[in-house]
Amino acid sequence: MDAFTPATIAALIIAASFAAGLNVYATLLTLGILARVHWVDLPPGLELLANWWFIGISGFMFAIEFVADKVPAFDMIWNALHTFVRVPVAALLAYHASAQLSPEMQALAAVAGAGIALVAHGSKTAIRAAVTPSPEPVSNIVLSTSEDFLAVGVTWLATRHPWIAASIACFFLVLAVITVRWLAGFIRRAWHRSNATSAHS
Repeated sequence: MDAFTPATIAALIIAASFAAGLNVYATLLTLGILARVHWVDLPPGLELLANWWFIGISGFMFAIEFVADKVPAFDMIWNALHTFVRVPVAALLAYHASAQLSPEMQALAAVAGAGIALVAHGSKTAIRAAVTPSPEPVSNIVLSTSEDFLAVGVTWLATRHPWIAASIACFFLVLAVITVRWLAGFIRRAWHRSNATSAHS
């Protein structure tokens, strides 16, 4: 990324916040490694991500999440707890990424980052709740691995082509919301049918 204009910072925040909502450790690790090896320049305010200690901790937590997020049932507990990690970290990431902007814009960026991460995280948790009861673990593992790759891919793309990454993030956010609404409607209809059947029996 050659220049950090308000527009490119906004695109970076959208993409990184979405990725953090899926897997915050993969997002931080990817940004940190890319900055450390000088493949990309990050906006002023994100220098800490390139620190070896920060990279090491992010990598360690990513390794734990990589396993924990693929264990049926336990992944639900893990994701519920990470509501208090992914959303605040996305807000902090957005706040520091917009350090060169005005304080008002920084606050707006933090709120936007938290909101985007919350939608991504909430959609992921809802979809996972629908998949987890499946008796076979393959679907859960495939879904989790896809989320990991998506988080890393969108984060990397955000540092090279922020607007493309932001567009992809927005597409998946909309798709996730539609999917969750469909799942909610499906469960509600199944519940009504079950109650109707019980009432007639």
